[in-house]
Amino acid sequence: MAQSVLLTGAAGRVGSAILDGLADDHEWRLLDRDPPTDDHPGEFVVADITDGEAIREAMDGIDVVIHLAGDPRPEAPWDSVLTNNIDGTQTVFEAAVDAGVEQVVFASSNHAVGNYETDERTPGMYRPEDAYRLDGSELPRPSNLYGVSKAAGETLGRYYHDEHDLSVVCVRIGNLTQGHPPIDYERGQAMWLSYRDCAHLFDRCIRADYEYEIVYGISDNDRKYYSLERARDALDYDPQDNSAHYDGEDQVAEPDA
Repeated sequence: MAQSVLLTGAAGRVGSAILDGLADDHEWRLLDRDPPTDDHPGEFVVADITDGEAIREAMDGIDVVIHLAGDPRPEAPWDSVLTNNIDGTQTVFEAAVDAGVEQVVFASSNHAVGNYETDERTPGMYRPEDAYRLDGSELPRPSNLYGVSKAAGETLGRYYHDEHDLSVVCVRIGNLTQGHPPIDYERGQAMWLSYRDCAHLFDRCIRADYEYEIVYGISDNDRKYYSLERARDALDYDPQDNSAHYDGEDQVAEPDA
């Protein structure tokens, strides 16, 4: 069943991946602080994520919010992550409650747990059958201030779920690239998320029933150190791509039958 979805930060890379796969599957209201430069599905709202009145108006008639907007730079300074990522995220959650929205999908990040990857630990984390996989139950361990802002967003989601009965799923997004996994970058291959799997994952976030969840947003890569168990169990996520199947061209080869 199609849902009415507000997508904040719609002009960014994750928003593009979602719309590439799901433009015809839901009723979209897109929000970004810059006007669109190309065709887009549904209505487009030009607004800043910290503008509470504009965000509340954009929530009218919406079933699900996918919140991507914010400063995406890993090196972003504190004043920017505080304003755009933390204050902006609180504005979105508060507006969702006021508008009676049922579900909020929060785009978290691998940077919220980046400091689990120590110099001593990281090489062993790429093994195909490594029993040590982060699964969303671990405490945040940010690797930069951007990661701190994402950990704060997860905690805000927990608060708004507990206090206001809002359904919230936080997606710790890995390394999203189009066409093929990162080249000669082992860490990026371990946490690769294809455009196809990204669209499918967020479609499951829109359609599934859940209370509060933290899941990892990666493809089903052979060499991974993030678990997909919660995404599969809570959302029925069924990723199709695997960085190990990259054949050297600008695509991922289908695995041998």
